Amino acid sequence: MYSFNDLLIKTDELLETVSIDGEPKELYSPMQYALEMGGKRLRPVLCLMACDMMNRNIEKAYSAAIALEIFHNFTLVHDDVMDKAPIRRGKSSVFNKWNSDIALLSGDTMFAIAYRELSNTDPVFLPEILKIFTQTAIEVCEGQQYDMNFETLSEITMQEYLKMIRLKTAVLLSCCLTTGALIGGASPVECEKMYQLGINLGMAFQLKDDLLDAFGNEKKFGKISGGDILTNKKTYLFIKALEIASKEQRESLLKYYSHTDFDPNEKINKIKDIYIQLDIPKHTEECMNQYHIKSLEIIDSLAIAEENKAELLSVTNQLSTRDF
Repeated sequence: MYSFNDLLIKTDELLETVSIDGEPKELYSPMQYALEMGGKRLRPVLCLMACDMMNRNIEKAYSAAIALEIFHNFTLVHDDVMDKAPIRRGKSSVFNKWNSDIALLSGDTMFAIAYRELSNTDPVFLPEILKIFTQTAIEVCEGQQYDMNFETLSEITMQEYLKMIRLKTAVLLSCCLTTGALIGGASPVECEKMYQLGINLGMAFQLKDDLLDAFGNEKKFGKISGGDILTNKKTYLFIKALEIASKEQRESLLKYYSHTDFDPNEKINKIKDIYIQLDIPKHTEECMNQYHIKSLEIIDSLAIAEENKAELLSVTNQLSTRDF
């Protein structure tokens, strides 16, 4: 079995072979910049890992893995425009380095290139993979729209929020694992288990992101600390805080989330103080751990050799304890 690092190195090698160089430079340079910024490369690695678990013939999954990474980066480029986020992975975001128009057009082209790369997959698997990929792309966009809708609502339910992150984050991890497993020859039953594994991994992953955005190390996390607070994003932390806050705390939360013209440091510190008073980091970790435990149960139920599960188990545990 390949290790996570082995597959990470392979992913970077494959990305270097992708043709993203042409004219006009204003279109292609931002795409190259976005892909060269690094990142965890979690999605292509999970695709290759799922294939490796099933039959160890990962070469057949190369095109799909690269397509999924390019698609993921397309969503980040567009997200940063919509969120007006100046920093991505510790560097200037594409829209901040160029402008929003260039970022949107370059992102659109990345989406097209993702389909181009995916089309190189073995024709035996391609119809089903295109079906999964296309549905995932639609759902990711649905999740993003829900996320934007939430910005204009003073309150949303926890159920609504969890639905949003399932669409915006979790379904893409499901797509990666299912695609790799399908190419690896997994049965429909095992593919469904891999899909559900991706959902639970993705939910835990996003909840950890919510927590790190407020309380993580900015240099490690690669984003401005408190960015979700400054932009009034209704994360798990905010929604849970509203659920259990006192009348005074609730009024303060809603006051600071009703505008964006407060002093940034004041706003971040006031909101974080309330989170700490309400033990919100602990509540977030507890919810995240529920999804983590379910992920472990699904991995345990897979009808493959135990040694083939070891690396995926390791990655699953690392994602739950990461600090970046």
